[in-house]
Amino acid sequence: MAGRTVRRTRSGESLSHDRTFLRRGRSALAGVLLAAVLAGCGTASGDTGIAVPTFAAEQSGAAQAGREPIPIALPTDCVQLMDPEQAGALFGQVLGSVSVQSVRGVPEPSVNRTERTACTYRAGGQAQAFGGARNSGPVLFQLNIGRYGDTASATRQWQLNTNAERGSATASRDITVGSVPGVLVERPDETTLALVYGVDTLTFILPVAAPGQTRSAAETLPDLAQRIIPALTPTQPPSARPTPAAPPAAPAPQAGTGAAGNARGTT
Repeated sequence: MAGRTVRRTRSGESLSHDRTFLRRGRSALAGVLLAAVLAGCGTASGDTGIAVPTFAAEQSGAAQAGREPIPIALPTDCVQLMDPEQAGALFGQVLGSVSVQSVRGVPEPSVNRTERTACTYRAGGQAQAFGGARNSGPVLFQLNIGRYGDTASATRQWQLNTNAERGSATASRDITVGSVPGVLVERPDETTLALVYGVDTLTFILPVAAPGQTRSAAETLPDLAQRIIPALTPTQPPSARPTPAAPPAAPAPQAGTGAAGNARGTT
């Protein structure tokens, strides 16, 4: 064969065929890697197919193996209750654009309240995702948690507060989230869900003016509650610890932002 040198192995096979096979193999591998990179770049927080993390009920009663015991106290950081990325996925927000602000309240001995934590989740859109100011965007939802010295005090305060909330509502009704009793209170600008769970009272506030919202407040608020309540179970005193609430069966993302405001609620 003129102009071409062909080396042969001891077995008599041609090495030129092997080199051609290797070159083709490298090209195929490069194509696979490029496709994987492009597929990764196309995933965003607002994708309705994203599996949103939930708290497993069987893990709620004790600390995971190899970790420090969970303190018997309300979390001081709202990220421990719901990560901003999880909230962003639920509300169809841009990855990295949601922030959460945690505020610790003071005890109120007159009603046997020992602790209080307020959480405000905000959406910032593209500007916040790429370096904008945190904790300055429109409110996605707010959560206030009050912890009491015993279950009777928590239930009594929840009943007093929800009765007062009903007085200024356009509509209200009793509901249950799993086995947790609650009251849904509707107003022109927002909807509130107030729950009592063991020694805790929880108040979720969802602004009505939420751009792109695809679900009603009656669907959104219980869904949020089912994701957050199990995280509180191991932080309550064992003697008052309720049965862990089961998380929702499947995530249902939605898009929405609301008017900014300070955290409040019936806790």
